[in-house]
Order: sequence, then structure tokens, then C-alpha cells
Amino acid sequence: MGRVEGKVALISGGARGMGAAHARALAAEGAKIVIGDILDADGAKLADELGPDTARFVRLDVTQAQDWQAAVHSAIEEFGSLNVLVNNAGIAKYNTLENFDIAAWQQVLDVNLTGTMLGMQAAVAPMKSAGGGSIINISSVEGMRGTAGLHGYVASKWAVRGLAKAAAVELAPHNIRINSVLPGLIRTRMTIAIPDDSLQIPLGRGASSAEVSTAVVFLASDESAYMTGADLVIDGGLSVGIPHKS
Repeated sequence: MGRVEGKVALISGGARGMGAAHARALAAEGAKIVIGDILDADGAKLADELGPDTARFVRLDVTQAQDWQAAVHSAIEEFGSLNVLVNNAGIAKYNTLENFDIAAWQQVLDVNLTGTMLGMQAAVAPMKSAGGGSIINISSVEGMRGTAGLHGYVASKWAVRGLAKAAAVELAPHNIRINSVLPGLIRTRMTIAIPDDSLQIPLGRGASSAEVSTAVVFLASDESAYMTGADLVIDGGLSVGIPHKS
């Protein structure tokens, strides 16, 4: 029996990158998957790969409340419930503080923070009906520190952590757990231009998306039943300190 057998998971930004890795990992452990994304072709391809008994793709713009409601409805209609939400969708924009465009700032907050809030809101009622659930917010190591130029991204990832903690306290009586995963340098299209040696990572490399998915499966499963409001850091030691050169 899989670690998340019988659970139904909705994953935003699930068509490729980390989101697709989370979908594959949860499906491999027995979950039914609803892949939400604006990347129609990639999302449909992944759903086909996982198979009709396991996965569905829904178009999901995380900034639109009606899209979230439709995605949740699809999970319930197709698979009977919603037990797990992975708020994975995110974007980053880079510029100096004095030149940071306010429209770019707002877009990052809309996707990373408001999108997460809307997903959590949409998940509460069906999770209450299911007797509980697990909401997993993908924050970032940048939600623990600051990086020049990534002002909107850093602000949003700090805020995602805070939102998870507030909601964790409120929803604990309903057996709905909310935890945050804080990845470091993960090898996706977003980080393809960043060389491993540009960051002083104690373990000496970036991580694969699958190495983050192990944490997502754990938090989705009943193995983490006594965890809520927690931050699970997966960064190769990046936030611990600067490694000494031998």
C-alpha cells in the first residue's frame, strides 16, 4: 500500500518542474492527482503519462478565485474528495530596488502570495468535509533571508510562511494541517542559468526536483500527522552557514 493511498491531491503549477515531480511522486505512492496549471499542453501530457485512473489536468490561473473553485470541483467530481493541496506555482522577477517595476512587483505577489491564499481558501471547505487534510505551501530558502534584486520574490516567500502559520493555528481544530517547504537551489527552468559554484552551498550542488518531492510526500501522508505550522528546509545547508574551503 502506498504512503498516500486513497488521498486526492491538487497541485498548482503542476505541469512541469517541481510541480510535475510532486505529481509523479504522489501518484507513485497511491494518490489521485489533479494537475493545475496555465500550461495546457504540458499539463495534459503529464496527466496522460500518469493515466486516466490516476490524474486529471485542469487549467488553473492561481490569481483567479473561480479557477481555484473549478479545480477543487474537478477533484471532488473526478475522485470524490480533496485531501492534499500543494501550493507550488510561483514566479520570480529580478531588478535593483530603485528600478523594480511596480507592475512586476504586483505580478509576483499576485502569483506567489495571493495565489497561495486563494488556493488555501478554496481547499478549506472540502477538507473539512473530508475530516481533515494537508496543505503544503512551497516557500523558499529566500523566505528565511534576503537576496539582492529578488525583492518581490523574497517578500512573497516570507509572506507565504507567515500565512501558513496563521492558517495552521486557525484550522488545527478541523484536522487541517498547513506546513511550508523551503527549497534552496533546485534545478528547474527558473534556475537553469545559475551555476552551482555561484552559491556557497555546503553540499556543493543544486538539488533535483525529486529531492523536494520526498518532503511533499511526507507532509501529504499521515506520517506527518503531528506536524503543522512547520518549515521544512531542503537547501543543502545553504541557510546554515558559509562552508570553509579546504
